[in-house]
Amino acid sequence: MEENTVAAAAERRSGCGLLTVMFGRRGLWSKKSTAADNGSQKSTSTAATATSNIQFTKSPGTELKKPRDDQKKVLAEPVQNKKIQNQRSVNQRSVVPSKPSSNQYPNNHQLGSYESHQQQQQRSSYNNNSNSVDPYRGGGQRKVPREAIGLSGELESMITDHQKARGANGLVRASSSNVMLYGNLGNLNQTGPVKAGVNYGNNNGYGVKRTTMAAATKSQDQSGSLCRAISTRMDPETLKIMGNEDYKNGNFAEALALYDAAIAIDPNKAAYRSNKSAALTALGRILDAVFECREAIRIEPHYHRAHHRLGNLYLRLGEVEKSIYHFKHSGPEADSEDIAKAKTVQTKLNKCTEAKRLRDWNGLITETTNTISAGADAAPQVYSLLAEALLKTHRHQEADEALSRCPVFDVDTSTRYYGPVGYAGFLVVRAQVHLASGRFDEAVEAIQRAGKLDGNNREVIMVSRRAQAVAEARFRGNELFKAGRFQEACAAYGEGLDNDPRNSVLLCNRAACRTKLGQFDKAVEDCTAALSVRPGYGKARLRRADCNSKIGKWELAVGDYEILRKETPEDEQVTRGLSEAQQQLMKRRGQDS
Repeated sequence: MEENTVAAAAERRSGCGLLTVMFGRRGLWSKKSTAADNGSQKSTSTAATATSNIQFTKSPGTELKKPRDDQKKVLAEPVQNKKIQNQRSVNQRSVVPSKPSSNQYPNNHQLGSYESHQQQQQRSSYNNNSNSVDPYRGGGQRKVPREAIGLSGELESMITDHQKARGANGLVRASSSNVMLYGNLGNLNQTGPVKAGVNYGNNNGYGVKRTTMAAATKSQDQSGSLCRAISTRMDPETLKIMGNEDYKNGNFAEALALYDAAIAIDPNKAAYRSNKSAALTALGRILDAVFECREAIRIEPHYHRAHHRLGNLYLRLGEVEKSIYHFKHSGPEADSEDIAKAKTVQTKLNKCTEAKRLRDWNGLITETTNTISAGADAAPQVYSLLAEALLKTHRHQEADEALSRCPVFDVDTSTRYYGPVGYAGFLVVRAQVHLASGRFDEAVEAIQRAGKLDGNNREVIMVSRRAQAVAEARFRGNELFKAGRFQEACAAYGEGLDNDPRNSVLLCNRAACRTKLGQFDKAVEDCTAALSVRPGYGKARLRRADCNSKIGKWELAVGDYEILRKETPEDEQVTRGLSEAQQQLMKRRGQDS
């Protein structure tokens, strides 16, 4: 009777505090086993010490692996008086944990050793009382009382199953109740789609404490499954409220993870989809946000907020007709200013189309810039038109800067949204910008991808041939230059310039060859041509300053060195070159006077 009372007290104290508050207190373990069970355990205690791993009772339908003979260890029986040991263990023991039944909680498997020192002492005395070897002194296999683990044991079991499925590198374990998925660390200097695990405090009056939650992404469904397995213990509305708090605080990746968890529990709730769309928009994932809004409207066709949100997204993407349609269906969420703004963007897009048709490149630069300012700030087709116009006017550096401001969407998502032909058009412009900026490998990769999407497009074929020729010429010239064959290297770069006459990298490389050959005037010409399309090309400016110094044009050299010193004040070569050029210029002016 006394032992049952103590066991009940242990049961009340069991569980992980934070997780118990989160998921609710449960009676996890069975009552104390019968005397026959105790006798069976006592008779098999020696065999139970075969390995040092701690194991629970086996799950239904799952057999525990028996240790091989070469793994078994023969352990000496304690030589002290068992009666004294039993009496001492009774004095030390405050709780007599009950033995769990073999068919209870089948999801619990092998755990790591996260027990506290007090739990170790309790289990040690429990084993001494049953005449078994102390596993913390002699090692051995034993069955752990589940009261000592509590609800965190269930979480550990899920983690262990997940590790077995994916391998040990899939998780970073901070504690027995705090898990972060390594692939989803988001803000912790990770690449790709950003999602993060965050430690939360109290939920402002909702009576829920939040532990670290793993962010689930589409590209990592296996990682997300663990997050969903944990989140299913919570009410989806609570998860949505948590996500709303994070969204208001600017923690968009964390909010996205919570909305994902709510959707995993109740995928047919339009509000969860709409809120997820807002978080995706804040993270710059515009196309994914569109898909979520569409799904919200499919679930609830008259959901005004989702219509309004989708209208704004379409406006940013330059899809004006769709934008106006959803504004009109957003009820009180929309006002006349929304539709007026959409019509303004439509007018400016029409001017862009006209300028492109007339090949008015300067006019196209103006109209695309105005369109972006008017609200189509995430429209790849507008940025592509702007970059194309800048390339046509030989403003390569500005074209690269313009395209860098365009949101970068996932390849599969972009193809799904714009279609293969539409996305291939964007890739053609991107390839040309890469080529003009000297990123030859990226240019070839982009145009090859465009060829797979729209292989019959004449522009794709033309740009592909040019990119291949320029890349091969650059590679051949570099190899010849390294071998000291400067004249041949100069000719190789020239072949590449035949296909792309204003390529700044090829011009600068040919200038290097001409410098080695003593052709300083021609080298200056190449550097000047490179700087005309890319004013910020530091290597070309430094080479031109060096060549002007060699031919005694100190004033021109000083001008280039001063620009370089502003851009790279720590560069010792620039500092020395500037000092020498200034001294020579002062000396010449003194002689002239």
